[in-house]
Amino acid sequence: MIRIGLISDTHGYLDPSVAEHFRDCDEIWHAGDIGDVAVIEALEKIKPVVAVFGNIDDLVMRARFPEDVRLAREGVTLWMTHIGGRPPRFNPRVSKVLKENQPDVFICGHSHILRVAKEKTFNVLCVNPGAAGNHGFHTMRTILRMEIQDGRIHKMEAIELGKRGQ
Repeated sequence: MIRIGLISDTHGYLDPSVAEHFRDCDEIWHAGDIGDVAVIEALEKIKPVVAVFGNIDDLVMRARFPEDVRLAREGVTLWMTHIGGRPPRFNPRVSKVLKENQPDVFICGHSHILRVAKEKTFNVLCVNPGAAGNHGFHTMRTILRMEIQDGRIHKMEAIELGKRGQ
């Protein structure tokens, strides 16, 4: 079993409570729009980090992190990118990848909207942790935690960090 902390759209801000929420995780995954290397450095003090760059990330972040990450954990294949769209309206690049090399779980950020939904066309679980930072239109800052074991996602939890700007 592996425990994952999932975060996105920090835009340079990391809520101090994230350390406590991700303390028991084995890895932290950041789905882009990191905003500042200090966010990654703080997350790396908690647990190992897997990340993709987002559209607001600078050349330093783009050199350090890829646009896409494909992972396999505990019998589950996962694909993470920043801009994906939402089921069933994926952007064309994402639709193409889902058709050609379908994962069990598709993770993205960008929309600032927390969403976990099974997509029927590609039969993939789509996960967006929402936005954890203070920049954007979202009202509530959110993250997710989940466990992966025996080829399945277990105990997925949405965590509210508080209202944006607080």
